[in-house]
Parts: sequence; structure tokens; C-alpha cells
Amino acid sequence: MSRLSFDPEDIRELAAILDETGLSEIEIAEKDRRIRIVRSPAPVGFAMPYQEAAGHALAAAPSPAAAPVAVIAPVRAEPDASHPGAVPSPMVGVAYLSPDPESPNFVSVGQRVEVGQTLMLIEAMKTFNQIKAPRAGIVSRIIVGNATPVEFGEVLMILD
Repeated sequence: MSRLSFDPEDIRELAAILDETGLSEIEIAEKDRRIRIVRSPAPVGFAMPYQEAAGHALAAAPSPAAAPVAVIAPVRAEPDASHPGAVPSPMVGVAYLSPDPESPNFVSVGQRVEVGQTLMLIEAMKTFNQIKAPRAGIVSRIIVGNATPVEFGEVLMILD
């Protein structure tokens, strides 16, 4: 993998934009490279949807803003939804790879899954929807990260 270089001042400017606007993420792509600055979400925000869904009350204490983190990576082509093992998102929402923050993921790369097995949850309008395996196979790629927004039709994972 080749090392991509960016001017550190550019990274500082993008981080300053995050602070000024209150955004949690900003990304700029140019030809075969991109720079993405992400402010890490507070752990409490991650736990809240699960605890609300389970009927538990939790008073979230305000947390200090996380420092921006620069992620520099080459642009990769997203998997094609026409791939025979692609598992597309049936809705817009937030993907969760485990039933709650303390539990392991529903599935992992290399794991064999059966038809109808729960692969992940997508939260939409405060409802947690199970995303089930459309076919049996082995999980070869998990495309989405935990607690990440997903769009309708976006490829979530690949089963081979």
C-alpha cells in the first residue's frame, strides 16, 4: 500500500471546520485519494438506543467533545449490489452489528450463516429491525461499521 501525503495544515483546517460547524465528519475525495476527518462519537450515545429499546431509563451525562481524528485512505470501489452474495439494506437507518454494546457481533467474517439467521439490526424510527441472511453462506465481508448510518439498497455485507 502506498503512503499518501497531505499537508498537515489542510488536516488542521478540516478539523477546525468540524469544531466551527458541529459536524461529526467531513470527507474530501480527489482522484485516487481521499481524506476523512471524524470526530469520535461519545460512548453514551452508542449505548442509549439499546437501553431505550430494552425499556431501561438512562440519564445521559454530557460528555466533552471528542478530538477529531484524521483518516487517510485510498478510495475503494464499493461492492456492487448485483454481487450474488450482496446483502442490501432494506431501509434507511443506523446499522448495529450486535444486540447491545456488551454483546459480541451477530456474525463475523469467516462465519457460516444459515437462511434467516440474524446478521445485524437496523434502527429506523426508534424501531430495531432484524436483517436476516437471505441465503446460507460464509460471511466474506462486513461492509458497514457498528452504529453507522445506512441508505436503502446500500450493501451491508457479502455472503459467499
